[in-house]
Amino acid sequence: MKKTLFLVIFFLLNTPLAYAGAGGHAGHGGGGGGGGASCIKARLNGFTPEHLATVVPESEFSFRAFNVQHPDEIEVTIKNEAIPVTFEDKEAFILVKGKLPAAFNNTTVRINIKVNAKISKCDTDGGWLLKIAEK
Repeated sequence: MKKTLFLVIFFLLNTPLAYAGAGGHAGHGGGGGGGGASCIKARLNGFTPEHLATVVPESEFSFRAFNVQHPDEIEVTIKNEAIPVTFEDKEAFILVKGKLPAAFNNTTVRINIKVNAKISKCDTDGGWLLKIAEK
């Protein structure tokens, strides 16, 4: 009798776990079809000029963005000012190029990058610092 009672309780407690495991969603957010879609975050690298480099006003800068679906997902700002950039699709990544505004001189600025994905948990932030010399 004790063995039968133990088996009944064991199966009752483990049935929800077995059901979740059979559905492919055991304990995690799930895949692309359901409400909890997964993602691969964008990766930013290849910052030119490099971090903390000293540059002249109106210098050009560039970086590479990997795992970005559309270039319009990329926002570039300096001191909360939107910076116009151009995009080159290089098949494996997007090359983003821009120019520092003339108004910034004798200061340090951070080039802020935000990639706004379709799913907000997949958004990516990045950037780097540049020292801008006097004109």
